[in-house]
Amino acid sequence: MKAFFAVLFLAFVVVAPPEPQPSPSYFTHLRTVTPGAPNRQNYIVIDEDVWDHARKDLADIRLYDPRGTQVPYFLNEQRGGMFSEEQPAKILNLGVIKGQTEFDVAAGEIAEYDRIRLHLNAKDFVSTAAVEGINAAGKARRTRLGSFTLYDFSRENLGSNSVLKLPPSNFRYLHVGLSPGVLPAQVKGATIYNMQEKQSAWTDVGICHATEQKEHSTILICDVPRRVPLERILFRVTPGQINFRRNVSVTDEHGGQVASGEITRIRMNRGSTIVTSEELAVKVIPGQDSGRLTVTIDNGDDPALTLDSVQPQSIERRLYFEPQRGTVLNFYYGDQKLAAPVYDYAKLFKADPAAVKARVGIGTGNPAYSGRPDERPWSERHRALLWTAMLLAVAVLGGLAIRSLKAASA
Repeated sequence: MKAFFAVLFLAFVVVAPPEPQPSPSYFTHLRTVTPGAPNRQNYIVIDEDVWDHARKDLADIRLYDPRGTQVPYFLNEQRGGMFSEEQPAKILNLGVIKGQTEFDVAAGEIAEYDRIRLHLNAKDFVSTAAVEGINAAGKARRTRLGSFTLYDFSRENLGSNSVLKLPPSNFRYLHVGLSPGVLPAQVKGATIYNMQEKQSAWTDVGICHATEQKEHSTILICDVPRRVPLERILFRVTPGQINFRRNVSVTDEHGGQVASGEITRIRMNRGSTIVTSEELAVKVIPGQDSGRLTVTIDNGDDPALTLDSVQPQSIERRLYFEPQRGTVLNFYYGDQKLAAPVYDYAKLFKADPAAVKARVGIGTGNPAYSGRPDERPWSERHRALLWTAMLLAVAVLGGLAIRSLKAASA
């Protein structure tokens, strides 16, 4: 009897299944990867077919060589960004020379810099800033760093700019001369900083259909893949359309807003100074998974913009790897139970600027696909047997209890 209950107890013990391991026969999809060059870092770009059939987090991607050995990789988002070290800078020798505002900026402790933001209390102006570098205060010898346009178009509601984008510099002082338009009393301070900028790489996803004009708005319908992460919508406005600033709203198929912002292009000539500025994309809220989006451009009382195209886009994802003797690799994906791999290659990864793009074959079903075996615990796979054993145990215990009561009363 004790043995019976011991077996019954073990039957109810739920042992956690082992972590799923990869195997080529467990992946639903297979493609070939031909390295672009041997003995150099290669990469492939994640495309719509991978997004459609892989896990949403791309954890189930694997590369195998012809011998069936995994090839380590690193998955990288080609997301741009700006990284800066900045600090307030002192304004020195502020005054007027030959009818224009001039002053010096002390660079302070930043070893190298490429931006100055002037704090100006001025509206509706255009001014040219001529900047020169000086290594010691009071020295006559100066190095010309360039001329930059500052502007404020508050009256036209077209924004402003007070940033001087310099070549990388390390002068202790900068001499700034402003053409008429800004008075000394309107120069309130400056910030100096070193900006490191990396441009994003984008992949087109989906398509937007012909525009519809409705009252004061331009409306477009965009069809996008549900599983591809959408990050922005780019508006390609014909080059002849200038000096506009329009609000944009994007809603999903249920009417929920997934993006809003402005698109603008400025090309103005004020006092022989040309001002140019452009921003033609709006960011999409992360996590949207609608297959159809409605894009609305608010034209106000102005004519509608002439659009060459409107294009939804996703940040490019690259899978970097080191080719092995130039052999063709097998690229597998489509195993929803598989966790992300852990490679030393990924921990120590550093992108090679000269990395070569590998050629990826057409996505097909994996002919060797068999699916994973049932990896649930024994107790999960045999619930009926467990219930039978439990009822039998109750019956046995009940019989023993009745027998004990009869023996006690006899």
